[in-house]
Amino acid sequence: MVLVGGGPGDPGLLTVAGLEAVRTADVLVCDRLAPLAVLQQVRPGAEVIDVAKIPRGAFTSQERINELLVEHGRAGRRVVRLKGGDSFVFGRGGEEWQACAAAGVAVRVIPGVSSAIAGPALAGIPLTHRQLTQGFTVVSGHLPPGDPGSTLDWAALARANTTLVVLMGVATLPAITAALIAAGMAADTPAATVANAGLPSQRDVRGTVADIATRTAEAGLRPPAITVVGAVAGFRP
Repeated sequence: MVLVGGGPGDPGLLTVAGLEAVRTADVLVCDRLAPLAVLQQVRPGAEVIDVAKIPRGAFTSQERINELLVEHGRAGRRVVRLKGGDSFVFGRGGEEWQACAAAGVAVRVIPGVSSAIAGPALAGIPLTHRQLTQGFTVVSGHLPPGDPGSTLDWAALARANTTLVVLMGVATLPAITAALIAAGMAADTPAATVANAGLPSQRDVRGTVADIATRTAEAGLRPPAITVVGAVAGFRP
């Protein structure tokens, strides 16, 4: 099985190695955030399996995805798991590797361009800048601050003085920004949300940590979207 990170959605940002894997696959297991335009490169006779996970919509369980990878891998087929971004950055690639390894299916990894980096870059936001910040932190916003399942220390993040990149945080953005301000982050800290990065439908809004949740909602931005909080979000070349 080949685990391919497909990048943020633009087929031009899929690596050469990733494209070659797609072209030679017997079975391609892909989700909605993968660069679907490359499906035109799938060889005749190959099977394409859609395992989309749409927020509050169509859903294929991770357990079922693992079963598909193992089933086809054990049958001797060249299986390619094509994901958006990088498989190991909130892509559950590690879980799929573990499932295949436990079943005796060999795994090769082809890294992808993570949307956590590509999204801000495509909107003109450098995550680091020598005069502004010396690091960045990427977190999942899937669970809001205070949720029993959350392992994040939002107060520490507010004080870290690095760029904060929030993935999967559109719905929880009001709670996240409120927690950051409550923990001491300046309300006028620049912030930006970028949606559909790398696609013709890409849009972004700019503001501050105090109003970016409202601006994101008023602009009608929907997932997939990334929010950047920190001095670099106010960057103007």
